[in-house]
Amino acid sequence: MTFFAGVLSDPPVVKITNTRPLEKDLYKMMWQRPEYRKVSPGEQVAFEFLRQARPRHGSSVLDLGCGTGRGGLNLAVFGGMDVTFVDFADNCLDEDIRPMLETQKHVMRFVETDLKEPIPLKAAYGYCCDVMEHIRPHYVDRVLDNCLAACQHVFFQISTVDDVMGTLVGHKLHLSVHPYEWWLQKFIDRKCLIHWSQNNGESCMFYVSAWMSGSDMVDMAVLNTDEETIKQQVAHNIKLGFEQIRPHPTNDVEVMIVGGGPSLAKNFDKVKELRQNGVKLIAINGAYKYCIDNGVMPSAMVMVDAREFNARFVDPIIPDCKYFIASQCHPSVFEKVPKDRTYIWHTSADLINEVLAKEYKEWWPIPGGSTVLLRTIPMFRTLGFTRFHLIGCDSCLEEDKHHAYDQKENDGQLAIPVNVGGKIFYCNPWMISQAQEFIDLIRVLGDEIELEIYGGLLHHILETGASYADLKEQ
Repeated sequence: MTFFAGVLSDPPVVKITNTRPLEKDLYKMMWQRPEYRKVSPGEQVAFEFLRQARPRHGSSVLDLGCGTGRGGLNLAVFGGMDVTFVDFADNCLDEDIRPMLETQKHVMRFVETDLKEPIPLKAAYGYCCDVMEHIRPHYVDRVLDNCLAACQHVFFQISTVDDVMGTLVGHKLHLSVHPYEWWLQKFIDRKCLIHWSQNNGESCMFYVSAWMSGSDMVDMAVLNTDEETIKQQVAHNIKLGFEQIRPHPTNDVEVMIVGGGPSLAKNFDKVKELRQNGVKLIAINGAYKYCIDNGVMPSAMVMVDAREFNARFVDPIIPDCKYFIASQCHPSVFEKVPKDRTYIWHTSADLINEVLAKEYKEWWPIPGGSTVLLRTIPMFRTLGFTRFHLIGCDSCLEEDKHHAYDQKENDGQLAIPVNVGGKIFYCNPWMISQAQEFIDLIRVLGDEIELEIYGGLLHHILETGASYADLKEQ
């Protein structure tokens, strides 16, 4: 008898998986599909970017993740901009745009670059539409940083819903779907100045300036008060129910920022003239009362100092004036100001972020330097203003005077001679810091604002184009 030995087992299981191709290959596949080209978000929102940024003719812009190129084409045709199309898929541009890279090469070009890698280009503006939601989650921070590092000002349009086109190739395309508030926090974390933003439900838009690209623009506005006091005052004030400032669309309204520098007295006729011509008057600190005492009523007052004794800066309260008070100010300031005409705002100091997050779902921090002037300019740019006159914003002494009025806490400070392009200015230490930070501000916001300065070191810096190296202590 013959016996057969064997092993019984289940048939092998063959697992079939839908392997996702590399992102570059996936999108090269997508651009081969005519259906994918029908809608171009960048084309649709190009005019919103032009409304908010108001770039000068010939300004450079990187169309980051350009896709069809129709968005960048609109920027070139209707904005007169010098456009570099940037994408990692070399077949993305529409067929009728590709020949323009040759016929219009003086204003258009294409560079194949993956946004996950440092971008080997620099431009005044970045235009990044329908891109960030496509980025794998673990690359989102890197891509944001690369875009902000390459461009001084960047416009983002981001979808907040799932895609509908991925079914064409069997792969999801929107990999980072998040609400407006999530993206807002990303820009806050990077200390961007958020000029404008909009939540459209299924998408959101942001127009921001990358302060991190300035020369170490430090957040020093809390140095004269200890950190624990700052946090306590912020925690108290944000529960009072004052309305927060928020970004507004760009406008053509002229404003003057009036500081208390010694040149204010001799230039006060200019303040009166501008006010009579309808220019809004924004007074900072003690200049508020100086203007009132001299018969000119401010339109707005700004304060950031956290010390209690400076609550006097808001005296007296006048009709029709709006008050912009930093959340770090002493609570006694908020007790004095009218709630219906007062707006609370926040510095970008890291130490208060946790406190703010406990009270607010969203907020718009104001980055800048160590003085109220250097917060007022970016804050009012966020509020939509671009045309500024600066009066009494000197950043230097004049005949040993630090202000146009008595301010005893500044008496007796060290006076340091500073040589700027062969001209000597005498400055207190804080004035030198302000001048250095003002240079940073101009570097960051120079394309965003028009400035006219009347007198002092800051006027000289603007007129001569001085840099850090030009501010030489004697």
